[in-house]
Amino acid sequence: MQGLFAAVFGSVLALPLAAAAHPHVFIDATLEVIFDAQGRAEAVRVGWRYDSLFSMAYVAEQGFDPDFDGVLTPEEEAALAGFDMGWHADFAGDTYALLGEAPLTLSGPLEPTAAYVDGSLISTHLRRLAAPVALGAEELVVQVYDPSFYTSYLIAETPVVRGRTDCRVQVYEPDRAAADARLQAALDELAGSADAESEFPAIGAAYAEEARISCTE
Repeated sequence: MQGLFAAVFGSVLALPLAAAAHPHVFIDATLEVIFDAQGRAEAVRVGWRYDSLFSMAYVAEQGFDPDFDGVLTPEEEAALAGFDMGWHADFAGDTYALLGEAPLTLSGPLEPTAAYVDGSLISTHLRRLAAPVALGAEELVVQVYDPSFYTSYLIAETPVVRGRTDCRVQVYEPDRAAADARLQAALDELAGSADAESEFPAIGAAYAEEARISCTE
């Protein structure tokens, strides 16, 4: 995936700012919040379903599915494992956890899986919290977004809770009109700058979808 992103992103950088301002990869995300035996949140399992255009481009780049029947051989499936887990050291994984407003540290990706289903690449991975956290007066918040807004994330299903039965999950969407206004203001400020592309605003958080998990004490 790194090579494909680099190739596509290179072409995006050559576009006017208005064109580069839109996401170019679309992912439906799933979340599973895992609690330990003491009822503390300890991990989040993240699923990504890539849009069909990106999926087909990646499969073709890798030389998979040459007969275009949408089915990979066992060897191709094995080669697909971990295709999107080669993260740079400073990549946060486009998943962020907070207890209330306090950021929590997540591990790198663990237990990766990958498959090609109905024309879409689907992967999952586990992110462990640096230390389990008890939920009381404060909610656990899990956000999905790409700071650069190159990738757009949508929480496609109600997140699942494992290990407790007394928790409530709510998904919140961003105020897209307000996010669009912030993006346009940032682009207007950069207009005419010789370094406009390299200074492209990290506006993705304004478009973040988030799940809020609260549990009975």
